[in-house]
Amino acid sequence: MENVSIKLDGEFLNNIEKFMKKYNYMTKAEFIRQAIRDKIQQMEKEEMLKAVERLQVLQKEKQQMKNYMK
Repeated sequence: MENVSIKLDGEFLNNIEKFMKKYNYMTKAEFIRQAIRDKIQQMEKEEMLKAVERLQVLQKEKQQMKNYMK
């Protein structure tokens, strides 16, 4: 595992510590790693949804073209 150093302001750090206690995270590193994993999953999901939307648009355009050609 590689180390990454970040600086956080006091209020943000207090928020992290509050949620760490609430959700039983033992270390800040564990909490931050999970937050990053969650964010990556969210972004991947958003990318997939956009791809599905593009496919739906293409499918609709294809159907319109078929109807036009009749």
